[in-house]
Amino acid sequence: MRIGYQGEPYSYSFRAANELFPDDEHIGEQSFVAAFAALEAGDVDRLVLPVENSTTGSVLPVLDRLPGNAEHGPISIIAEHLVEVRHALLGLPGATVDGLTSVMSHGQALAQAEERLLELGVVEIPTHDTAGAVREVSQRGDLASGALAPPESAAPHGLVILEEDVMDRDHNTTRFVVLAPGEAQVDDDDDKSTILFVTEHRPGALALALTELGLRGANLTRIESRPASEAWSYRFFVDLVHPPGPAGLAAVIDPQPATLAALRVLGSYKAAELP
Repeated sequence: MRIGYQGEPYSYSFRAANELFPDDEHIGEQSFVAAFAALEAGDVDRLVLPVENSTTGSVLPVLDRLPGNAEHGPISIIAEHLVEVRHALLGLPGATVDGLTSVMSHGQALAQAEERLLELGVVEIPTHDTAGAVREVSQRGDLASGALAPPESAAPHGLVILEEDVMDRDHNTTRFVVLAPGEAQVDDDDDKSTILFVTEHRPGALALALTELGLRGANLTRIESRPASEAWSYRFFVDLVHPPGPAGLAAVIDPQPATLAALRVLGSYKAAELP
């Protein structure tokens, strides 16, 4: 299969794609938009994309595109995967941490290490990808320019590790999902689902819906409110753990809770084990 991811070789997304599909072809895309377009066009068979980080929260450009729209065919989440993220400061041979004046990386990575970067007093330069930042630092040839990236991305670009474990929280972990074309399906061992719903416009509608899902046996592990297509209206993304299989999911969402105007399953999969 052709496995798409956002970024360049030796990025965290590249690592996730290789851990999940070690024997398949891996195709990096410049942006999340390009990655979704590649799946829609059939240029890749699966996408491996980040949706959430334990330090900085949801990856909104991915989350907002999961439902698709009327112009595109449906996609679904078929698996999740956790990657422990331990950034390193990388620089050219001869560079030092104290000598850095700027650090390049993906915006999410910079946000996960902002306290340490503030201590260093460096200028943060967002890029499209962690591994791409390493490549750019190598091409610049400037001893004062560094990259915040996976340690394994240093050697392929001729850089060295200046400092390891550069992040604000020790548990820094990114959750990836695998996306496939087609409507969501529930396999017999699937015990976690991502759903999207819209509530009725009445007092307490959200609280009542969440209570009803809980009473039916769902363990809600995340809820995210995002703008819907109409101004000042919102839709809710919810991850929930439930009894396995089609019957297990049906037990918590069928019938649809009374205070919901709409509910859609974006994907069902086996819950990943914490690293």
